[in-house]
Amino acid sequence: MSDFLLDGDMNDACSLLDGLTTAVFLFDSTLRLHYLNSAAKTLLGQGLNNSKNVPAERIFGGDDSCIAAMRMVMETLITHVEHEKTVNLLSHREIIVDCAVSPWLKGEKAEGVLLEMVAVENQIRISREKRLLGQQLTARRVLRGLAHEIKNPLSGLRGAAQLLERELDSDDLREFTAIIIAEADRLRALVDRMLGPNTRPNPVSVNIHEMTERVRQLVSVESPDGIVLSTDYDPSIPEATLDRDMIIQALLNIVKNAVHALAGQGEILIRTRVLSNYNIGENRHRLVAAIEIHDNGPGIPETMIDRVFYPMVSGEDGGTGLGLAIAQSLITQHGGLIECVSRPGHTLFTVLLPLENKT
Repeated sequence: MSDFLLDGDMNDACSLLDGLTTAVFLFDSTLRLHYLNSAAKTLLGQGLNNSKNVPAERIFGGDDSCIAAMRMVMETLITHVEHEKTVNLLSHREIIVDCAVSPWLKGEKAEGVLLEMVAVENQIRISREKRLLGQQLTARRVLRGLAHEIKNPLSGLRGAAQLLERELDSDDLREFTAIIIAEADRLRALVDRMLGPNTRPNPVSVNIHEMTERVRQLVSVESPDGIVLSTDYDPSIPEATLDRDMIIQALLNIVKNAVHALAGQGEILIRTRVLSNYNIGENRHRLVAAIEIHDNGPGIPETMIDRVFYPMVSGEDGGTGLGLAIAQSLITQHGGLIECVSRPGHTLFTVLLPLENKT
């Protein structure tokens, strides 16, 4: 491709490159931008007139690995390929790409480098969402089977304790049977909570921001003084047909988790956006509401991030690990999904809810 750029007609080459969906950047020997095609302009967010002669360090936000790869290719004349690399374009847009860096040759000497990029974040997101939905379905099937195995002996245990209680004359002995009955009831209630709600959604027309404000008010009352709750709402989100109580419960579980993670000091932001023609798993929706809950706490350990929506998985001492599992179940009943990304100082839960009316 680099030979074609030099030996062929440049206008024809540019027309050909502008027809590609792959973003193509051409840098000279000083690693200043010489050319970018239409896909690269879209990826970058600005055109050639604003970007020509801009140094690569600025375009890639000072990413030393990108710069080092381009310099290595000019020295070795060997193409360098990376998959699922995170790049920060112009220091304000972080994306995940597959990229290839090739030498721009003139004879046997490198005049610069040709950088090809394909954004893969959508494919990664869809794959992750399919995995989350599969995990949710598997977890519910396992829990239903487990619940059946637990509830049957619990019912027998409780019934036997009740029969025994009737035969006892001593109040002291009845105290022990009362403990057995109470613990059997507690375990049954725990199993029911693990299974999540056993009722179908009762959808009504609701305002997304009325629900988020209700959650904010409830959490504000219970939160320590060191917790700052703020909002950033998109007023263009239309009315939605959802089960109000279920959505409030799901959001409440997530925000309360954020409060616990902050340990009395930090910030929580509730932000809403509307997404057009958006995929949730394999299903494409015309409009989707994205409700983001962001906190600046210590983050979720990397070993736990893939399991946060499983029941009984908790990073908190004494926690049941049911809050996020129940929240995910409530949202998936509406055809939506909860996603999570986390690193120290940045944890983001995104609740995705289709806005199509359901009958």
